Formats: sequence, C-alpha cells, structure tokens
Amino acid sequence: MANTKNAKKAQRQASKRRLDNRLHAKTTRNLIKKVSTTENKSEAKTLLPEVIAKIDKLAKKNVIHKNKAANLKSKLMKKATKKA
Repeated sequence: MANTKNAKKAQRQASKRRLDNRLHAKTTRNLIKKVSTTENKSEAKTLLPEVIAKIDKLAKKNVIHKNKAANLKSKLMKKATKKA
C-alpha cells in the first residue's frame, strides 16, 4: 500500500490510466475483428483508415508495442484487399 502522499496520487493516476488504456484497447480489438470478419470489401476499406488511426494512437501511447501495431496494420491491409 502507498505510504506517502505522492505515492497515493501516483496510484490513483495509474488506475485511471489503466482503465482508459483497457477501454481503448478493447474498442480497437472490436474494430479489428469487425474489419477482418466483414465480407463486404467496400465496407472493410471504409473502416480501415479508422482502425489504423486507432492502432497508431495505441502505439503512440505505448499501450501496444510499435512493432505489434505494424503487424496488425499489415494483416488488416492484406485481409481488406483480399476480400471478394
């Protein structure tokens, strides 16, 4: 348990950030799933820029690693262009 005033504040900030990061990561995962499971190529292409922007924001905030972000974007691009 935190003893000092500074440690208590850091703990509060960390818990707020953790909740925020979990929310953004979960919504991004849902969007990724939506793009990869959709059968309509035009719908996938319209969702793709939004998903890529979200992935970039997560990588910028260090919620996910930058290489993981690059891998996710690459896989999504392949799936979106491959759709019939």
